Amino acid sequence: MSEPQYSVTDSSCAATDSRRAVVDSRYQYLTYEELDDGAIVRIMLNRPGTRNAQNRGLLVELGEAFLRAEADDTVRVVILGGHGPMFSTGHDMGSRQGREDMLAGPNQHPSAKVNGGTRNGAEKLMLQEWHHFFENTRRWRNLRKITIAAVHGEVYAAGLMLMWACDLIVAAEGTTFADMVGTRLGMCGMEYFAHPWEFGPRRAKELLLTGDSIDAEEAWRLGMVSKIFPGAELHDSALRFARRIASIPTMAALLIKESVNQSVDNMGFYNALNACFTLHELNHSHWAWVHEGGMPVGQPGDQGIADWRTSPPVPPSHRNLVMAPAPNAHPVG
Repeated sequence: MSEPQYSVTDSSCAATDSRRAVVDSRYQYLTYEELDDGAIVRIMLNRPGTRNAQNRGLLVELGEAFLRAEADDTVRVVILGGHGPMFSTGHDMGSRQGREDMLAGPNQHPSAKVNGGTRNGAEKLMLQEWHHFFENTRRWRNLRKITIAAVHGEVYAAGLMLMWACDLIVAAEGTTFADMVGTRLGMCGMEYFAHPWEFGPRRAKELLLTGDSIDAEEAWRLGMVSKIFPGAELHDSALRFARRIASIPTMAALLIKESVNQSVDNMGFYNALNACFTLHELNHSHWAWVHEGGMPVGQPGDQGIADWRTSPPVPPSHRNLVMAPAPNAHPVG
């Protein structure tokens, strides 16, 4: 067997043995590896300079990569991870590449002109977000393969959506999870609103209303995370976990996934996602209505919203404190 080859230098992604690994270089914003003679595919978000912020190009490539793995009958398990210091900081809120993807010009992404991209007002935003943020995430949740998210660092906002679309989640020690769009953008969570199902109803309300984070240990206690590994071992351990899952018959694996997904859907998950997406778009329309320039999210100074670009680090949620104390400060009890 040939030794593994990787297009991105990252010791945490080293394969655990010499089984064949093939890296595809056709993608700009992610890496696609075929491991174990193609039985396992590892997709890695690859915008480390923006902390894997999800610009349009990345999301389109991710959709193509997921569908490619789904179409390949050799693939049994798909691992989703991220290069760099964190899994994903969420949607791209202003990098140069992110702006160029959406604005008219030579670098505009083709997806900005379809799926509602040429419409106006709330219709344009609703159709674009339905396709790229909502329905794509739901489609990935229903992928005809078992999927494992391997996350590390901070997993924020839309990073949660990508992670929640996977069947299983493993996390590095020290990983934190938060959705701060309520406190920093005046929004009612993300387009794919799985928060009550993943956190529980009251915990979801608290975390959205405060913007506080939880750690990997609490995520494990909630049942959101399956395994916690030392950071340096995350990707090796995720691969071993994937190999264990890949060893069972594909029909059994698919029907286990489908049985659980259908059970949750019959408990209301599918309809709740639809309903909450419309509330998300109403929230956008509210801000577009009150802002003279039509900006569809809250801006610094709007009813107490702080500037997300200069906001302090996301504080952890404590069970006995109103707010986590800042360094050298007294806790607020």
